[in-house]
Order: sequence, then structure tokens, then C-alpha cells
Amino acid sequence: MSLVQLQGPVVEADWVIKNLNGSNLVILDATLPKAVSSDGSTDLPQLQISGARFFDIKRQFSDFEATYPNTWPGEKAFNSAARKIGINNDSAIIVYDDHGIYSSARAWWMFRAMGHENVAVLNGGLPAWMAERGPTERKRNGDFEEGDFKGKFNKNFIIDHQKVLRNLEDDKFLVLDARAKDRFLGFVEEPREGLRSGHIPGSESLPYTDLLKEGKMRDREELNSLFSSYSNKKKGLIFSCGSGITACVLALGAELTGLENLSVYDGSWTEWGSLDHLPIEKG
Repeated sequence: MSLVQLQGPVVEADWVIKNLNGSNLVILDATLPKAVSSDGSTDLPQLQISGARFFDIKRQFSDFEATYPNTWPGEKAFNSAARKIGINNDSAIIVYDDHGIYSSARAWWMFRAMGHENVAVLNGGLPAWMAERGPTERKRNGDFEEGDFKGKFNKNFIIDHQKVLRNLEDDKFLVLDARAKDRFLGFVEEPREGLRSGHIPGSESLPYTDLLKEGKMRDREELNSLFSSYSNKKKGLIFSCGSGITACVLALGAELTGLENLSVYDGSWTEWGSLDHLPIEKG
């Protein structure tokens, strides 16, 4: 079996199916906990790609004791959690989620932040996989031989509110907000109780859903068009959202267009909207 070397940040389901026998290929299910309706049912299948390993964003790949959800766990904790699910330094990692592209981008960005470049998001996630008749199985927890993964955290990939606050004075980076436009404008209340409504001063709205079409990333020409009005404004881009998840979808789209100097604001609006001393704008 040959080693797999990924050629970009997004990969198609048919390509993965053809390369399933790669000796270093690892498939990670980074689906966030499923939304449960009032009758107890879920709107997502209880299936996973055959052999997939669960990348637990909420419990294993976040700082569980942090004030805000999905907080970066730190270099040591990330390395330990990655090794426990069998990730090696030479692993070719395919990340997907059940929604299409949603939380998988967060897992991809976290590996990139740790210096691991042989990682990609499965375009269209599980729905695209099933459409290509890729092999699936019932979701399950597996035991894996511990890996040897040891990444080094690049602090420019995932930043805190202090750097975003300094940017209000330095004005070097443009902040793009991945939330829905009415949330960005402050026209509706935030879904999380206790949060102020509005956006970071000087930021601009780019809902992550604008980058997607039927659950897949738009093609490069369309992405170039979406980002063209932002790319030349500042030294780089900072992405924000509700809690650091869909901001990574913007990072994925920006990387596909070749943009550089990209950062994700880890606390995002959950943090910014909670801290009363931080300024906000509406409308």
C-alpha cells in the first residue's frame, strides 16, 4: 500500500474512495453533537464512513474547563488527544461531518494550526460520500493503536480577543464574521442567552453559507469572486462567528483562493458579546 499525499485543503468523495487503501489514510468524523427535536428524533443518519474515527470537538479537542465553548485546548492536550485516536506524524487526514461542510472545517484548521499540512476536508461530507455509494457502517466508538503525532502550535492561526482588540487600533487585519447577516447587524437576539447583539467594530459580514452550494464548497472562481472585495483591504483576515466553528469554513474558503495571513478568533462572538467592556456596533 502506498502513502497518500493530499494536494489541497478540500478533497472529493470519489477520490477518497479510490484511495481508501492508502497505508497512512485516516478518516475523521468531526460531526458536532446532533440536534434532537422535541420528539427525541434526529435529522442525521446514525452512520459513519467505514473505519472512521470520531474527532470529538466538544470533549477531547476543546478546553473542557474554559468559560466559552470550543476553546482551543492547547498544544499538549491536542497532541495527546490526536495520538489517542491513532494519528501519526505521517497521517493523511480526511475530515468530514454529517452536515456537508460545517464542523469539519474546525478540525481541519486545528490540524493546520499544529503544523500538519497533509489534511483535507471531504467536500460535501457524509451526504456526498453516500451519494457516491462509499462504504458506511453504524456509528461506533473504536479502540486504536496510539499514534506518534506531535505537532507544534502556530499562535497566528488561532487568536484571542486581546489581539482582535489591538487590531481596532492597529487596523492591520479585516475581521470577517461568518454568522447570518441579521445576527451580524444585531437585528435579532443571539441564540445563546446573555449575549449582546451586534458585531465587532469595523468587521464585515460574510455568512459561511455564502461559500456553500448544496453542502459543498463553491468552486474556486466563485470563491475568488466572494473574497475579491476583501483581499486587498488589509494585511490579512481574521475570521469570527458564534463560537469558533463556522469561522473555520471562511478560513477554508480563503485558503482555497490562495489568501494568506489568516487567523480564527477562538472565542468569537460568544466571548466578545459576553465581555461588556468590549465595544460593539449594530446595523
